[in-house]
Amino acid sequence: MNQLQRALDAHVTALRACTRCPKMHRPAVSGGAVVSRVISVGQAPGVKEPVLGRPFAWTAGKTLFGWFHRACGMSEAQFRATIYMAAVCRCFPGKNAAGGDRVPDAAEIAKCARWLDAELALLRPALVIPIGKLAIQQFIAFDKLTDVIGKKMSVTLGGHTFEIVPLPHPSGASPWHRMEPGKTLLDQALRLIVSHPAWPRYPTALCRQQ
Repeated sequence: MNQLQRALDAHVTALRACTRCPKMHRPAVSGGAVVSRVISVGQAPGVKEPVLGRPFAWTAGKTLFGWFHRACGMSEAQFRATIYMAAVCRCFPGKNAAGGDRVPDAAEIAKCARWLDAELALLRPALVIPIGKLAIQQFIAFDKLTDVIGKKMSVTLGGHTFEIVPLPHPSGASPWHRMEPGKTLLDQALRLIVSHPAWPRYPTALCRQQ
Protein backbone atom coordinates (compact mmCIF):
# COMPACT_ATOMS: atom_id res chain seq x y z
CA MET A 1 0.00 0.00 0.00
CA ASN A 2 1.47 3.34 -1.02
CA GLN A 3 1.72 6.46 1.13
CA LEU A 4 -1.22 8.23 -0.52
CA GLN A 5 -3.51 5.25 -0.02
CA ARG A 6 -2.53 4.99 3.65
CA ALA A 7 -3.15 8.71 4.16
CA LEU A 8 -6.54 8.51 2.43
CA ASP A 9 -7.52 5.44 4.47
CA ALA A 10 -6.71 7.34 7.68
CA HIS A 11 -8.64 10.36 6.42
CA VAL A 12 -11.78 8.31 5.69
CA THR A 13 -11.55 6.56 9.07
CA ALA A 14 -11.44 9.93 10.84
CA LEU A 15 -14.25 11.29 8.65
CA ARG A 16 -16.58 8.42 9.50
CA ALA A 17 -15.99 9.06 13.22
CA CYS A 18 -16.69 12.83 13.02
CA THR A 19 -19.05 14.29 15.65
CA ARG A 20 -18.42 18.02 15.14
CA CYS A 21 -22.02 19.06 14.33
CA PRO A 22 -24.58 18.26 17.08
CA LYS A 23 -27.68 18.71 14.88
CA MET A 24 -26.41 16.31 12.23
CA HIS A 25 -27.54 12.68 12.20
CA ARG A 26 -24.54 10.39 12.38
CA PRO A 27 -22.75 8.38 11.09
CA ALA A 28 -20.95 10.42 8.46
CA VAL A 29 -21.20 8.90 4.99
CA SER A 30 -18.18 8.20 2.80
CA GLY A 31 -17.71 6.62 -0.60
CA GLY A 32 -14.49 5.06 0.65
CA ALA A 33 -10.78 5.73 0.22
CA VAL A 34 -10.72 5.72 -3.60
CA VAL A 35 -7.52 7.21 -4.97
CA SER A 36 -8.63 9.18 -8.02
CA ARG A 37 -7.87 12.27 -10.07
CA VAL A 38 -11.63 12.95 -10.16
CA ILE A 39 -13.75 14.01 -7.16
CA SER A 40 -17.53 14.25 -7.18
CA VAL A 41 -19.04 16.58 -4.57
CA GLY A 42 -22.66 16.09 -3.58
CA GLN A 43 -24.67 18.23 -1.17
CA ALA A 44 -25.44 16.04 1.87
CA PRO A 45 -26.69 12.50 2.46
CA GLY A 46 -30.41 11.77 2.62
CA VAL A 47 -32.07 9.53 5.18
CA LYS A 48 -31.19 6.31 3.31
CA GLU A 49 -27.46 6.91 2.82
CA PRO A 50 -26.30 6.45 6.46
CA VAL A 51 -28.24 3.18 6.66
CA LEU A 52 -26.84 1.84 3.39
CA GLY A 53 -23.38 3.25 4.09
CA ARG A 54 -22.64 4.99 0.81
CA PRO A 55 -23.44 8.31 -0.92
CA PHE A 56 -26.14 8.56 -3.59
CA ALA A 57 -27.56 5.22 -2.47
CA TRP A 58 -31.22 5.84 -3.29
CA THR A 59 -33.41 7.48 -5.94
CA ALA A 60 -31.15 10.44 -6.77
CA GLY A 61 -28.24 8.02 -7.10
CA LYS A 62 -30.11 5.90 -9.63
CA THR A 63 -30.63 9.01 -11.71
CA LEU A 64 -27.00 10.17 -11.32
CA PHE A 65 -25.49 6.82 -12.26
CA GLY A 66 -28.00 6.53 -15.09
CA TRP A 67 -26.62 9.77 -16.55
CA PHE A 68 -23.10 8.34 -16.68
CA HIS A 69 -24.23 5.00 -18.04
CA ARG A 70 -26.03 6.86 -20.83
CA ALA A 71 -23.05 9.14 -21.45
CA CYS A 72 -20.32 6.53 -21.60
CA GLY A 73 -21.51 3.10 -20.54
CA MET A 74 -20.02 3.40 -17.04
CA SER A 75 -21.82 1.33 -14.41
CA GLU A 76 -22.56 2.43 -10.85
CA ALA A 77 -19.96 -0.05 -9.57
CA GLN A 78 -17.33 1.36 -11.94
CA PHE A 79 -18.14 4.93 -10.87
CA ARG A 80 -17.86 4.05 -7.18
CA ALA A 81 -14.59 2.16 -7.75
CA THR A 82 -12.82 4.95 -9.64
CA ILE A 83 -14.28 8.32 -8.53
CA TYR A 84 -13.69 9.76 -5.05
CA MET A 85 -17.16 10.67 -3.76
CA ALA A 86 -17.25 13.67 -1.41
CA ALA A 87 -19.98 16.09 -0.29
CA VAL A 88 -20.45 19.55 1.19
CA CYS A 89 -21.72 17.92 4.40
CA ARG A 90 -21.14 14.26 5.18
CA CYS A 91 -23.97 13.58 7.66
CA PHE A 92 -27.74 13.55 7.12
CA PRO A 93 -28.97 16.99 8.27
CA GLY A 94 -32.40 15.70 9.33
CA LYS A 95 -35.82 16.98 8.29
CA ASN A 96 -37.15 20.53 8.24
CA ALA A 97 -40.53 21.62 9.59
CA ALA A 98 -42.19 20.95 6.23
CA GLY A 99 -40.91 17.38 6.13
CA GLY A 100 -38.19 17.86 3.53
CA ASP A 101 -34.47 17.42 4.08
CA ARG A 102 -33.01 20.27 6.13
CA VAL A 103 -30.44 22.44 4.38
CA PRO A 104 -27.18 22.49 6.39
CA ASP A 105 -26.51 25.83 8.02
CA ALA A 106 -23.45 28.00 7.38
CA ALA A 107 -21.64 26.82 10.51
CA GLU A 108 -22.15 23.15 9.59
CA ILE A 109 -20.92 23.78 6.05
CA ALA A 110 -17.83 25.58 7.40
CA LYS A 111 -17.03 22.79 9.88
CA CYS A 112 -17.41 20.09 7.25
CA ALA A 113 -15.32 21.99 4.69
CA ARG A 114 -12.19 20.75 6.45
CA TRP A 115 -12.81 17.29 5.04
CA LEU A 116 -13.08 18.48 1.44
CA ASP A 117 -10.07 20.77 1.90
CA ALA A 118 -8.03 17.78 3.07
CA GLU A 119 -9.24 15.64 0.16
CA LEU A 120 -8.25 18.29 -2.37
CA ALA A 121 -4.83 18.53 -0.73
CA LEU A 122 -4.34 14.76 -0.66
CA LEU A 123 -5.68 13.80 -4.08
CA ARG A 124 -4.87 17.00 -6.01
CA PRO A 125 -7.60 16.22 -8.53
CA ALA A 126 -7.60 17.34 -12.13
CA LEU A 127 -11.40 17.36 -12.27
CA VAL A 128 -14.06 18.11 -9.65
CA ILE A 129 -17.76 17.50 -10.34
CA PRO A 130 -19.97 19.54 -7.97
CA ILE A 131 -23.53 18.22 -8.01
CA GLY A 132 -26.35 20.62 -7.14
CA LYS A 133 -26.47 24.30 -6.24
CA LEU A 134 -25.05 24.00 -2.73
CA ALA A 135 -22.05 22.03 -3.98
CA ILE A 136 -21.42 24.32 -6.95
CA GLN A 137 -21.50 27.37 -4.63
CA GLN A 138 -18.49 26.01 -2.74
CA PHE A 139 -16.37 26.50 -5.86
CA ILE A 140 -17.84 29.39 -7.85
CA ALA A 141 -20.35 32.22 -7.41
CA PHE A 142 -23.30 32.15 -9.80
CA ASP A 143 -26.92 33.25 -10.11
CA LYS A 144 -28.65 30.54 -12.15
CA LEU A 145 -27.88 26.95 -13.07
CA THR A 146 -28.01 27.96 -16.72
CA ASP A 147 -24.92 30.11 -16.06
CA VAL A 148 -22.74 27.14 -15.06
CA ILE A 149 -24.19 23.81 -16.26
CA GLY A 150 -22.64 22.70 -19.54
CA LYS A 151 -19.41 24.62 -18.88
CA LYS A 152 -15.89 23.72 -17.78
CA MET A 153 -14.17 26.21 -15.49
CA SER A 154 -10.80 26.51 -13.79
CA VAL A 155 -10.76 26.93 -9.99
CA THR A 156 -7.88 27.38 -7.54
CA LEU A 157 -8.34 26.37 -3.89
CA GLY A 158 -5.64 25.85 -1.30
CA GLY A 159 -2.98 26.60 -3.87
CA HIS A 160 -4.16 23.80 -6.18
CA THR A 161 -5.74 24.53 -9.57
CA PHE A 162 -8.23 22.12 -11.12
CA GLU A 163 -11.19 22.13 -13.48
CA ILE A 164 -14.81 21.85 -12.47
CA VAL A 165 -17.78 20.70 -14.53
CA PRO A 166 -20.95 21.29 -12.50
CA LEU A 167 -24.04 19.08 -12.69
CA PRO A 168 -27.60 19.78 -11.55
CA HIS A 169 -28.83 17.77 -8.60
CA PRO A 170 -30.45 14.50 -9.79
CA SER A 171 -33.30 14.82 -7.30
CA GLY A 172 -36.70 13.63 -8.44
CA ALA A 173 -38.15 16.73 -6.77
CA SER A 174 -36.41 18.99 -9.30
CA PRO A 175 -37.65 19.11 -12.89
CA TRP A 176 -34.68 21.23 -14.03
CA HIS A 177 -32.70 18.41 -15.64
CA ARG A 178 -35.79 17.01 -17.34
CA MET A 179 -36.79 20.24 -19.10
CA GLU A 180 -35.11 22.52 -21.63
CA PRO A 181 -32.65 24.11 -21.52
CA GLY A 182 -31.64 21.85 -18.61
CA LYS A 183 -31.69 18.62 -20.64
CA THR A 184 -29.37 20.01 -23.30
CA LEU A 185 -27.04 21.66 -20.77
CA LEU A 186 -26.86 18.42 -18.76
CA ASP A 187 -25.83 16.50 -21.87
CA GLN A 188 -23.17 19.14 -22.62
CA ALA A 189 -21.82 18.81 -19.08
CA LEU A 190 -21.69 15.02 -19.29
CA ARG A 191 -19.80 15.20 -22.58
CA LEU A 192 -17.25 17.54 -21.00
CA ILE A 193 -16.80 15.16 -18.06
CA VAL A 194 -16.42 11.90 -19.96
CA SER A 195 -14.01 13.46 -22.49
CA HIS A 196 -11.80 14.95 -19.76
CA PRO A 197 -8.25 13.51 -19.69
CA ALA A 198 -8.65 12.57 -16.01
CA TRP A 199 -11.84 10.57 -16.57
CA PRO A 200 -11.29 6.79 -16.12
CA ARG A 201 -11.64 4.49 -19.11
CA TYR A 202 -12.85 0.90 -19.15
CA PRO A 203 -12.78 -1.58 -22.03
CA THR A 204 -16.52 -2.03 -21.49
CA ALA A 205 -17.22 1.65 -20.86
CA LEU A 206 -15.83 3.51 -23.85
CA CYS A 207 -16.57 7.13 -23.07
CA ARG A 208 -17.27 9.17 -26.15
CA GLN A 209 -14.57 11.68 -27.03
CA GLN A 210 -16.41 14.83 -28.04
